[in-house]
Amino acid sequence: MKKVAIVGGGPTGVTLALMLVQRGIAVTLIEAASDFHRVFRGEALMPSGLNAFDEMGVSKILAEIPHRQLNAWEFILNKKPLFKVDEPIETDTKPCTLFSQPPLLEALILEASKYKHFEFIKGIAVKDLLSIDNRVAGVKLPDGREITADVVIGADGRNSVIRQRAGLELKRQPKSMDILWFKLAAHPKFVKENVFSAIGDGENAFAVFHGAEEGKLHLGWTISEDSKNIDTNELTNKLTKVEWAKKFASISPSWLAEHFINNAESIEKPIKLSVVVGLCPFWYSPGVLLLGDSAHPMSPIRAQGINVALRDVIVAVNHLVPVLTKEAENKQIDKVFSQIQKEREPEIIRIQQLQKAEARQHEILPKNLFLRKIVFRLARLGNKAVRLSWIQRQKKMRQGVTEVKLEV
Repeated sequence: MKKVAIVGGGPTGVTLALMLVQRGIAVTLIEAASDFHRVFRGEALMPSGLNAFDEMGVSKILAEIPHRQLNAWEFILNKKPLFKVDEPIETDTKPCTLFSQPPLLEALILEASKYKHFEFIKGIAVKDLLSIDNRVAGVKLPDGREITADVVIGADGRNSVIRQRAGLELKRQPKSMDILWFKLAAHPKFVKENVFSAIGDGENAFAVFHGAEEGKLHLGWTISEDSKNIDTNELTNKLTKVEWAKKFASISPSWLAEHFINNAESIEKPIKLSVVVGLCPFWYSPGVLLLGDSAHPMSPIRAQGINVALRDVIVAVNHLVPVLTKEAENKQIDKVFSQIQKEREPEIIRIQQLQKAEARQHEILPKNLFLRKIVFRLARLGNKAVRLSWIQRQKKMRQGVTEVKLEV
């Protein structure tokens, strides 16, 4: 029986592990953390991600864990509403759904653990790669253990140790933003109708919505590259809860501003999400393959990271399972790595282009007074052009660029 070592116990690594063990391939999954409870984990599944779960046959698990559908998208500039779009945007897709990652990952691990050829090692980070005859043949752990494998998968995120140890280059895009991520008490309005609200005034901007966790608003405060002189450490450490509440309130419509002020004490200390966007020219070398953020870290715009990664998993399973179940030689196994990248790379490139274009739209409108006046005038006249333009730009980020189906 062929064996795969997967490094990284996030959605990419865990779903891949389950898909492989279900198809008779031995898997050792290695996760550096001792549990799945992190301060921040991406929660949003677009229709493409939900379809990927359908393809994998794990949608039932998703339905049994804490989750919350998004009901609409709303854009507010200078405290005035620009437009609102109900979710789902398309008539033939599922609505964007927010889910709690820890229980999902735990449920998937539990399912994989039903197979005797599955091993889960947690709370220990991979130290290095094990190589034999110029080919990766496993991983080395700090306690001296060596885990041998026919294939090593790097699913360990944007700061991938596997990528670094394999000497695979990540070409980064110029940095455009960072995000300070907050949680606070939910407003009843978000409980009744969970609207993703993007709010800005030309200088500052944030997005706020009700997460999967009961009673909690999630708020992402954007720090653009134009704000290079802002000390984010000073922001996170020196501003009090009341001061943050006042910053949020200063650009919010009155009902939300009042909520921030009245619930200042519920604001949790923010964490900084350092945004990295890039693409590896090569996702592989002999014996090792990168997937998800390890190969192509994505911008947070429209939560593409987890959604495209799940599609990576399906394509990887389609190519890996035939060669691993046939006990193919190493050269045949390594050959499919390039096929996986060839199939997935066009979508990744296009999605990153769309994210970049969307970011530019968010930057131009708040800063251009003349354009703002035109947009507000159109909005007052009931013109649908701005709204329709936004909807059209979302389609490929929601549904994917290419068709992805599980074939094995």
